[in-house]
Amino acid sequence: MVVLAIGNELRGDDGLGPLFANKLSQIAENSSDVIVIDGGTVPENFTGSLRKEKPTHVILIDAVEMNGAPGDIKFIEKEKISQFNVSTHAMPISFLIKYLETTSSFEIILLGIQPKKMVLGEKITLEVENSVNNLINVFKKVFNELDLI
Repeated sequence: MVVLAIGNELRGDDGLGPLFANKLSQIAENSSDVIVIDGGTVPENFTGSLRKEKPTHVILIDAVEMNGAPGDIKFIEKEKISQFNVSTHAMPISFLIKYLETTSSFEIILLGIQPKKMVLGEKITLEVENSVNNLINVFKKVFNELDLI
């Protein structure tokens, strides 16, 4: 399994991806079954690494404007990505997913976290940081139950 976290740590809550990657990397550091990638603002640069690893699943984590409360976490169906404002990055995540689907056979899951502020120079808000921590705890529990870590 590969977890590809996306975001810009200089843009407030958009930095949730790098924060998530950092925390999950510490948990999965000794696992050969879980690979954590901080895709930053250019997740498309890691498509070669994803194809090389040949995972069964790729989980994308990103800030997604879902008109929810700050910190809300939601699975975004690939078919519905165009209904949401996903991230602030150069390439739309829908293009990345379509490319990966045409070049690979792994299952792709997008987990979105509702940002509060994505202002340049701001820090991650408390609501979003709490959601990142809660999601880390969920991943840790699942990884333990599946004996992945």
